[in-house]
Amino acid sequence: MAGGEDHLNPIPPSLQSYTWLDMSSLWFSMIVNVPSYYTASSLVSLGMSWYQALLTIVAGNTILLFPLLLASHPGPLYGLSFPLLLRPSFGIYGAFVPSLLRALVACGWSAVESWIGAQSVFILLPSSFKSSSSWVLHPVPYLGTSVLEFLAFLFFLVAQLVILFRGMNAVRFLSKFSSPVLLGLTGWLFVWAYTKAGGFGPMLSAPCRLDPTQFWVVFFPSLTANIASWSPVTLNISDFTRFVKSEKDQVLGQVWLPVFVGLWSFVSLAIISSTEVIYGEIITSPIDLMSEIDSSIIVKIIAFFGIILAIITTNIPANFVAPANTLVSLSPSKFNFAQGAIATAIVSIFFQPWRILSSSRSFLYKWLVGYATVVSPITSILLADYYILRKTILDVNGLYSTSTSGPYYYVRGFNIPAFAALGLSIAPLVPGFLHELGLVQQVGEVFVVIYDNAWFFGFFSAGIVHLALSYLNRNGGTRSKMGLLEPLWSQSD
Repeated sequence: MAGGEDHLNPIPPSLQSYTWLDMSSLWFSMIVNVPSYYTASSLVSLGMSWYQALLTIVAGNTILLFPLLLASHPGPLYGLSFPLLLRPSFGIYGAFVPSLLRALVACGWSAVESWIGAQSVFILLPSSFKSSSSWVLHPVPYLGTSVLEFLAFLFFLVAQLVILFRGMNAVRFLSKFSSPVLLGLTGWLFVWAYTKAGGFGPMLSAPCRLDPTQFWVVFFPSLTANIASWSPVTLNISDFTRFVKSEKDQVLGQVWLPVFVGLWSFVSLAIISSTEVIYGEIITSPIDLMSEIDSSIIVKIIAFFGIILAIITTNIPANFVAPANTLVSLSPSKFNFAQGAIATAIVSIFFQPWRILSSSRSFLYKWLVGYATVVSPITSILLADYYILRKTILDVNGLYSTSTSGPYYYVRGFNIPAFAALGLSIAPLVPGFLHELGLVQQVGEVFVVIYDNAWFFGFFSAGIVHLALSYLNRNGGTRSKMGLLEPLWSQSD
């Protein structure tokens, strides 16, 4: 195996120590975050009642559970990471393309979470400082936000880089406190909402503001958005399951995803719905809500520092490390990890997260549904290739071979059927995406419907096209020269 790819080497069974409890804990810690609160609040903001929003969220995550468990399978079996698992379907060099696309989604999420953290920093700035610097509080037209908020965003990005450069031990140390603090803050908000609203009845009394026709117009893209929410993690879930002891452990550890998401969403939705009773309007942002609550300055400082801590300990490992490693793997001679992390921060700025979070529609339909147009086809191609074309059998040695006779070299390192399937599944989604962005004023209704159901369309179309083209273009890649299509070790070793 290539020495330059030591970080991609398979995890041997002796080092696969995660149990089902470890995987459950991992998912619980990822789900308990501020963006999940935003996702729930966006549905209520668009007119759903709390229970309609909850059912939509649970339905979306239940659907996602199936590709999640399927994508997890090669992790315990082969000990392989996500970039390697892309090679059989996309080619030894072609795998860099979907890997880079996944990294760009991570950069976008890095921007969104950093902006939320920056808003907490902004709120904590002394009022006297803000009033004396009022000129930097006005939005700059071409920027879309104020100078001071933008500077807070840059500060938060730099602060995360500083923590990251101190090593992942610093992040792990902080993560021990982040989930308990955020759970404590949410529990305090729940009790506050219950008390101020006057019990569960008033707390959950906010009605649906959509008629039956309007509801279905909102429901389908919202369902797509909720599937898309965790679809990037589903795509590279093998980066985690490669450390799991067995298939049974990965299944038992992850089958609770809809339950965990449902519980967290219920608490979030109860708090969100209560704001309409308490303030006469729905407050979708937990940061805005904390600003409105009449509490002591000490409580607010603790609350905002809790949010900042939760953002940092989620954002760095999930959305900084992966893109940085992807850039390093593209060109180890030109990029080291620090440069990759800095590049991630720079790319994050161009996503302009203040525009993504400017409205519930923008967050759900432009951001979540938008990246589903790319993530779902890649997921489908990977799964169709692994399960149907290869029957879950991989040539592990061949994954590292750049020889023209290697099993995954295909055409100059690219598997043409996979890229054709990717392009053909994304192309029909582009008009609807451009229409949602406002760049195209009129498109056919069919393109709007396809985009509203982007995850479903991309997932099923890409897989079917990839299989059809692969059967028509059998050019190797399913058998190695030596016929060694098996893990490098048996699971009993």
